[in-house]
Amino acid sequence: MSNADESVWPALLRGIEEAQVDVEVLPVDPVRGRAALEGLQLTERSALGSIAAHAGGLALDTRWLRIFGSGSPGLPGLAEQSSGATSQSHLVVAFDALGGRFAIDGGGLGVAAGEVCYWGPDTLAWSGIGGGYSEFIAWALGGGLPEFYGTLRWDDWQDETRSLGLDQGWSLYPPPFSEQGQDANSVSRAVVPLVELHSFYADVARQFDAGGTEAQL
Repeated sequence: MSNADESVWPALLRGIEEAQVDVEVLPVDPVRGRAALEGLQLTERSALGSIAAHAGGLALDTRWLRIFGSGSPGLPGLAEQSSGATSQSHLVVAFDALGGRFAIDGGGLGVAAGEVCYWGPDTLAWSGIGGGYSEFIAWALGGGLPEFYGTLRWDDWQDETRSLGLDQGWSLYPPPFSEQGQDANSVSRAVVPLVELHSFYADVARQFDAGGTEAQL
């Protein structure tokens, strides 16, 4: 791995060990890790590069949040996200169990270049979370998720979510963007492939014309 002597991975591992949520470090394929660094033109001196080089991904908070690394069964890699048509607009770096996603604004999300943004099933729009990728990782490890998700989570969500596959998520009905779906304890839930959730919310965003964000999903 390039620039290993200057890698921030040891610091990230300390953050993982001290995390306020449980964290799974998914196994890395060294070949995919090197390819991710080269494809993204990163070094291990960045948090993004170190995670790509040393982890298939990170699964946080009983698999509620899945942060991309070099890729793992059921979880795409950063290199795959960087090769799409929207890669110049933004780079998706994480999925959550509700079909939401986090992305680094590359200038096309209308927030701020370099800021991590969230597209949620409750808003159907991108919004900044107030920092770059390193701040995003520190925030997720440091206990920021409970307040962020608030009423999108239901009683005993941990026990139900920990059994999800990395490519699975929760379909809520009525959905979170509806008035009837504001309280997750009062909706029905079904386990579905994340690809279906993403497609559903993209279709809904197109129908509602939610700021044009559907074209960037």
